[in-house]
Amino acid sequence: MKQIALKIDVDTYRGTREGVPRLVETLKNHHAQASFYFSLGPDHTGRAIKRVFRPGFMKKVSRTSVLEHYGFKTLMYGTLLPGPDIGRNCADIMRSVRDAGFEVGIHCYDHIRWQDHVAAKGARWTKREMQRAVGRFTEIFGTPPKAHAAAGWQTNRHALRQTQHLGFEYSSDTRGTRPFIPTWDAEIIACPQLPTTLPTLDELVGRDGITIQNVAQHLLDITSKPSETGHVYTLHAELEGQKWMPIFEQLLQGWTAQGYELVSMRQYLQGFKLADLPRYEVKPGMVEGRSGTLAVQGRNS
Repeated sequence: MKQIALKIDVDTYRGTREGVPRLVETLKNHHAQASFYFSLGPDHTGRAIKRVFRPGFMKKVSRTSVLEHYGFKTLMYGTLLPGPDIGRNCADIMRSVRDAGFEVGIHCYDHIRWQDHVAAKGARWTKREMQRAVGRFTEIFGTPPKAHAAAGWQTNRHALRQTQHLGFEYSSDTRGTRPFIPTWDAEIIACPQLPTTLPTLDELVGRDGITIQNVAQHLLDITSKPSETGHVYTLHAELEGQKWMPIFEQLLQGWTAQGYELVSMRQYLQGFKLADLPRYEVKPGMVEGRSGTLAVQGRNS
């Protein structure tokens, strides 16, 4: 399959206001499709300061210059400054993405709350958070969401169950190698997972001699090798939508030259027969360049 699905995570108020419109224009200029997943509630980015105690977090911060990409004000939201409500303040921008012909879906309600806590939470907490996101999405777009992409690739068994109960066509909550039907302790979840298969820019820059000057070529070297199931590339409105836009344009040009069709996640899913998707367990795991554990594609089940 000669496709790369572009999955755009929108984490912050600034990323929604500034990064999203720039990405829409860039994608249109390159005749590329993509899927945008929005954080729909308050921006509490400043509360991520608690992650300083997480192994590997400070290394990642120093490699990718968080202040440069997110800005001082964003890093104060939820602590010294009240967190702006992204969905309330940016609904017009979100609708303009849909109106421009791009797929839209849920990233989360409160990004920091979900990413930092969901792995250890129970059914009631998880259901409440997902229903908040669904309710806000429906309020903004007038229709219920059909796709979910968990913040920080963090999830639990209850969230996976909700993706099925809420009728999502697919979710992209994991890191892995190919689309699959997820299982958790042998429980089958009837909602396909389209995992992120390629490393992200912030996982690469500053490691093993990779710089902002050569990171695009590094990714192009990976995608130059044949893949039977194509790729999913996750980018961020705060990075590729702003300071790292030139890198993203190099990637778009390079992938087109390699013969890839740049598609939305829904278009990517349409290339598979759901009945033929293999089952794989979802489990905690590590990804090089990212701190802590993420939800990853485990053993074939």
